[in-house]
Amino acid sequence: MERTGPPARFTGVVAAFSAALLAAGGLTALAPSAAAADTDLARNGGFESGLDGWSCTGGSGAAVGTPAHSGTSALKATPAGADNAKCSQVVTVQPDSAYTLSAWVQGSYVYLGAEGTGTTDVSTWTQSSTDWKQLTTTFRTGPSTTRVTVYTHGWFGTPAYYADDLSLIGPGGAPAELPAAPTGLKAGTATASSVDLSWTGSAGATGYNVYRGGTKVLSATGTSATVTGLTASTAYSFQVAATNSAGESSRSAAVTATTTAGGGGGGGGLPAHALVGYLHSSFANGSGYTRMADVPDSWDVIDLAFGEPTSVTSGDIRFSLCPVTECPNVESAAEFKAAIKAKQAAGKKVLISIGGQNGQVQLTTAAARDTFVSSVSKIIDEYGLDGLDIDFEGHSLSLNTGDTDFRNPTTPVVVNLISAVKTLKAKYGDKFVLTMAPETFFVQLGYQYYGSGPWGGQDPRAGAYLPVIHALRDDLTLLHVQDYNSGSIMGLDNQYHSMGGADFHIAMTDMLLTGFPVAGDQTRVFPPLRPEQVAIGMPASTQAGNGHTSPAEVTKALNCLTKKTDCGSYATHGTWPALRGLMTWSINWDRFNNGEFSKNFDAYFGG
Repeated sequence: MERTGPPARFTGVVAAFSAALLAAGGLTALAPSAAAADTDLARNGGFESGLDGWSCTGGSGAAVGTPAHSGTSALKATPAGADNAKCSQVVTVQPDSAYTLSAWVQGSYVYLGAEGTGTTDVSTWTQSSTDWKQLTTTFRTGPSTTRVTVYTHGWFGTPAYYADDLSLIGPGGAPAELPAAPTGLKAGTATASSVDLSWTGSAGATGYNVYRGGTKVLSATGTSATVTGLTASTAYSFQVAATNSAGESSRSAAVTATTTAGGGGGGGGLPAHALVGYLHSSFANGSGYTRMADVPDSWDVIDLAFGEPTSVTSGDIRFSLCPVTECPNVESAAEFKAAIKAKQAAGKKVLISIGGQNGQVQLTTAAARDTFVSSVSKIIDEYGLDGLDIDFEGHSLSLNTGDTDFRNPTTPVVVNLISAVKTLKAKYGDKFVLTMAPETFFVQLGYQYYGSGPWGGQDPRAGAYLPVIHALRDDLTLLHVQDYNSGSIMGLDNQYHSMGGADFHIAMTDMLLTGFPVAGDQTRVFPPLRPEQVAIGMPASTQAGNGHTSPAEVTKALNCLTKKTDCGSYATHGTWPALRGLMTWSINWDRFNNGEFSKNFDAYFGG
């Protein structure tokens, strides 16, 4: 949220991918003829048996009938977000032996390679092929190598590629043995609709299958996964089995976990459909100062903008009314507090919003965390407020290198913020209203990129709100992402959506209500929020922020999300009549614009 007009604050992810792509041209020399005793070791290299023997990241692969190089099937794999659609198979080989790997491929930036060779891993690729093209490379295994992984993959953001007739020619190794059952299965964080699981890996395993109540519910390549789509306040039993080319192991010992209650979120008393607005209380801008007593009745949640720190890392938050020199019509502190009480008596919630465009808050230490708790408590108590809005922007939240799992964050500014908010919630109890207003960069962009990424070079702020939202989801009253001042964001349809119309709000909100794999990792799925926890953030006028949406387009977005009508080309993953409502920057700008935003909301929901 900004004090003045709309800034161009959306920072793109730093893309190291292009340089990596240019440097990735692998070995392309043709191999010598295979020895007579050599055989084709690849299993189902023609994909005639579907994906039997193959594992594709993020569910990106499928066997299709056309186009096929030979036979009746071929592999089609579709990159998405940070997933390059890698399809791989573990093959048993002989140590210190020569192998020839080849495949027929079609598409742009298609790779063929082998890893785990024990010598030099190899790959080859084609930049663009509209017809079938054969890729071939060779390698020699190390003195103790008995398994290698052969793979194909595409490139990030490119269309689907095809592969067929993959072969690995060379001396065969001893048949693979089934891995042992995984051990140490543990249940971690449970929400109303999901449970985090982790376990100790099995030697020789190339993947794992997760079972719920005896039914397989997902596959993972690592040793953790999140099971979603669960029912609140319900006990579930989970097991895990290890897999490799020989098949599936026996299942682990079962672990039981119970989901949390479906209510959560605190702050009861909000109407079924609420209108949230920010009130410029500590500063003036082109919209003018609005006294608390003059806030129209349309507004159900009033966020006081802003509480700001004495320094970026102090954690010491201060709030005061706009100076008379800046806001000649400002009320006295006593009048302000009396007006807050009057709003609350009328059923409104009044919160202190921390941060904003200028209020950078970085809780880098435990001392800053504790100061944050005490200083925010002081503001809440002094003004008799109902709770807290977290509007961290800019560089307040970013992820340290190596912090890759939103379910188990390790970055101090993230961990300390979560701890501080939990402390505040515990202090004030179930009536404490907690809201958040992140930008799309910190939330929905996490579908493609998370933190600095697996290779580094990405903006470490990408998706950085996700661990905070996830850890506090059972305490969260409302999440209203700012669907403005935003670059184009990829939706769950793997298409980019731009702000300013109904389509953007539909796609961004669908992501929150459906959930999504973070950075394309299907084992790390951000679970959906409940519709009553979600409001859509929009600027109140063209002067308030980039991405203003006309009332007609706002109505289309609400129709699509709550009634499944007026959806345009985007197909939502559900219908949510309980969607809480709208948020806007700001009450002041809406008054400046003759109440266009609030009047449209009242007309739609009968407020």
